[in-house]
Amino acid sequence: MSATADSVSVVVFLALFALVSSLGFCATRWKKADLSRLDEWALGGRRFGPMLTWLLLGGDLYTAYTFIALPALMYSAGGAGFFAVPYSIVVFPIVFAVFPKVWTVCSQHGYLTAADLVAGLFRNRVLALMIALTGIVATMPYLSLQLVGLEAIFAGLGLHASINVLGHQMELPLLVAFLVMAGFTYHGGIRAPAVIAIVKDVLVYTTLIAAVVIIPAKLGGYGAVFDAVPAEKLTLPPAPPDSLGPQFAYATLALGGALGLFLYPHALTGLLAASGRDAIRRNAVFMPIYAFALALLLLLGFMALAAGVKDMPAFADGFARFGNLYAVPALFNHMFPPWFVGVAFAAIAIGALVPGAIMSIAAANLFTRNVYRAYLRPNCSHTHETRVAKLVSLLVKAGALGFVTFFPETSVVQLQLIGGIWICQTLPAVLLGLYFKWLNPVALLAGWAMGVGAGTAMAAATGFKDSVYTLRIFDFEIPCYSAVSALALNVLVSMTLSLVLRESPHEQREAAT
Repeated sequence: MSATADSVSVVVFLALFALVSSLGFCATRWKKADLSRLDEWALGGRRFGPMLTWLLLGGDLYTAYTFIALPALMYSAGGAGFFAVPYSIVVFPIVFAVFPKVWTVCSQHGYLTAADLVAGLFRNRVLALMIALTGIVATMPYLSLQLVGLEAIFAGLGLHASINVLGHQMELPLLVAFLVMAGFTYHGGIRAPAVIAIVKDVLVYTTLIAAVVIIPAKLGGYGAVFDAVPAEKLTLPPAPPDSLGPQFAYATLALGGALGLFLYPHALTGLLAASGRDAIRRNAVFMPIYAFALALLLLLGFMALAAGVKDMPAFADGFARFGNLYAVPALFNHMFPPWFVGVAFAAIAIGALVPGAIMSIAAANLFTRNVYRAYLRPNCSHTHETRVAKLVSLLVKAGALGFVTFFPETSVVQLQLIGGIWICQTLPAVLLGLYFKWLNPVALLAGWAMGVGAGTAMAAATGFKDSVYTLRIFDFEIPCYSAVSALALNVLVSMTLSLVLRESPHEQREAAT
């Protein structure tokens, strides 16, 4: 790409980035309220209607992971990466059926986090603390992945400048983006990413429509795109006689993704900001539109294969640094005119800022409500509580920035995998506890510990490089997503121990009197 073309891309990108960032800083003027209260700063006073909830949840779901990592998985692994489509379809019936009740209970009792809900259901501070810490730890690599996506975009634009931090090179453009995100999040809370999400969706759909129309046309049509993909990447291989095969692994990846998606603190925060149960139900009905768009987005991985971007000398440095995560930036640089490269990269960058802001807010909520207030300052004022949450949101983002700076980018992707395994282990306490009142908190804590331990051990056995672990039962192989295997153990332990520890009717009557 020529220097002139680079300049055009950069100017368009910076103009859009500045516009969107300014909206974030102006967000406090919209739906004005007392932002010294945590429920207003973190959840917008639970006043987001169906349309705004739609945009906010879209901001939660369309992240840099969606734009960068999933097409990269399609680029490297082929059709197996399509598991994200069925899980994004399966998740919305779950949202429709379960999460209106979650919203109702949380709204009635003033709960802001999943750990608040667990503390209220089971009156067990240790269990609530473990749920809170799991949410915080699982969110950190997800947030770091947003920054890796930003790094890939800046590299695609040719924006490269660094400063030395403790012997490591920190990308200056990434630091600037971090400061912008930190600023509007601290200032406006969840209102900032909610307002930005409006512009983000316009840019995202503009980019997506252009990509699925223009790029295949330049490559000779979708037939030519699929013809260029090696046959082994188009379908899953047949299952061996003594194994359930990759088909079962694919199915459990979809199931595990669906079960865990809205347990992530940032996704639950988006739901709890809704104005009512109906807003959540309406979104669950129409959210599959995002799943359709996701299917088209994943095809960018195949388009990058058909275009042969990895073999182009112009993109050698990007692939050397980011690996297959650079496939989409390279494809856009190769296929689009410079001005639209700026638009497309701005869409992806904003697609990292919006969920990144919500993730830091959600993690700050968990720490402030379920660690700081629960254990350190139980009688702190609402103003003090909000001030702590704002400061922690900055620390969370700084931690993610530090991780990206001091560790290889590939480590972030690997840790995001184990974050998904961990977050699924909160399901029994957070969701099953709403329906099975006889579950015992000690049993749930034991199930959580077993699930987290088993899931971590399975991921470690693969060197944290694969989300699927093969279980062997009487020489029969069951390749399964580690989160699902660990969750099955978690539920089994939780329910079995709950039955063992369950009080007899006589003991219950004595306790009641």
